[in-house]
Amino acid sequence: MNDERLARLEEKLAWLQRHVTAQDKAMLELAEQIGQLKRKLSELSQRPGAESAPSPEIDERPPHY
Repeated sequence: MNDERLARLEEKLAWLQRHVTAQDKAMLELAEQIGQLKRKLSELSQRPGAESAPSPEIDERPPHY
């Protein structure tokens, strides 16, 4: 009985590790995309002739949240 329970727990642990790893990877990819967008926005705002518009708050979430 203990061997069976240990095997089930090891399976569950492996599944959880894969799941967390996939979420971590997705979060890192999103963080990189956000960084790229911020850099692009900064570049565009520094161009000569760029219109001055009110800058959105960095920590503000889009209205759909």
